[in-house]
Amino acid sequence: MIAANVEDYRLLAKRRLPKFLFEYIDGGSFSETTLRNNCADLQTIGLRQRVLRDISTINTETELFGQNLKLPIILGPVGIAGLNARRGEVLAAQAAQEKGVPFCLSTVSACSIEEVRLQTQDPLWFQLYMIKDRGFLNAMLDRAVEVGTKTLMFTVDMPVPSSRYRDIRSGLSGGSMFRRQSARMLQSMMSPRWAWDVGICGRPHSLGNVAHVLGKGAGIDEFWSWMSKNFDASVTWKTLEQIRDKWKGDLIIKGILDPEDALEAKKLGADGLIVSNHGGRQLDGALSSIRALPPIADAVQGDIKILLDSGIRTGLDIVRAMALGADAVVIGRAWVYGLAAQKKQGVSNVLDILGNELRVAMALSGCASLKEITPDILVK
Repeated sequence: MIAANVEDYRLLAKRRLPKFLFEYIDGGSFSETTLRNNCADLQTIGLRQRVLRDISTINTETELFGQNLKLPIILGPVGIAGLNARRGEVLAAQAAQEKGVPFCLSTVSACSIEEVRLQTQDPLWFQLYMIKDRGFLNAMLDRAVEVGTKTLMFTVDMPVPSSRYRDIRSGLSGGSMFRRQSARMLQSMMSPRWAWDVGICGRPHSLGNVAHVLGKGAGIDEFWSWMSKNFDASVTWKTLEQIRDKWKGDLIIKGILDPEDALEAKKLGADGLIVSNHGGRQLDGALSSIRALPPIADAVQGDIKILLDSGIRTGLDIVRAMALGADAVVIGRAWVYGLAAQKKQGVSNVLDILGNELRVAMALSGCASLKEITPDILVK
């Protein structure tokens, strides 16, 4: 199968991965209403086709947090993404670097921040949760500084993990440890290419940044147990001020859906925010990100950068998001589908696809540069 778009890469990923990994990437919470709406609501936004404009040169470059980007795209943080291909986060970071876009490493990555940084030249972005173990949290901030990280993405929409039924059915979570391990072993045996590439040749499986707190020989079950115990439901904006005081680089708050919270992020001194519902993986029934975006953009009035996450699958979606107030978009599932299907080349191809779609959408809507993508290009 030749992949022509992101959906094709999704199907290729489904063929290659064991079920428990694919369902973790692909699924959402509860009945997955918000997950579906993230994509569906984007498709309802019409673009005006304009003609006889000079679009002989299309410029997709932009500057964000002191970096020059070839495309208005950030590869966002995805937990245990490195299990989808051998040393997967390293491969994705390298692909992002070659395409001139940032890569943000998750706290709960399969590869450590030091390993990924060692294999790349560009500074990483790093994503962090407010962890109950403040010693671990402060140590991670120090580690990020030590490897040259200048941009911190702080996720605030996960004070407690939500219910993701696909993960229970697949054996990733829920039930007895014997049931989970048996299910994952059987599924891995049914995906021999993945089992060889990742399961055997991809060792050591140390669960990256949290390996030292889990102990020697810890696996996915121990990892989930530690994470569930360390989500901090007591976090407030006051707590976040400590992070702002400690972190001297750019701070981006991820998980904003309400204009009042956007104003709190601005008041905190954040350099940017991400309009996101965690890809439909937290509060099912929450607004799709694209529906939440316009009132947030109106509230902050351009005083801080706005990124949009959740639901981006095409270059047309990027145009829609930017026309409604986003400065750039964050993709998660899209790049992981590419990684799972064709490793580093798959990530590169996904970025090429989105870039080509973006340029076509800009040209046909009469926009020669990203600055020309305004609400005027939308069908009223």
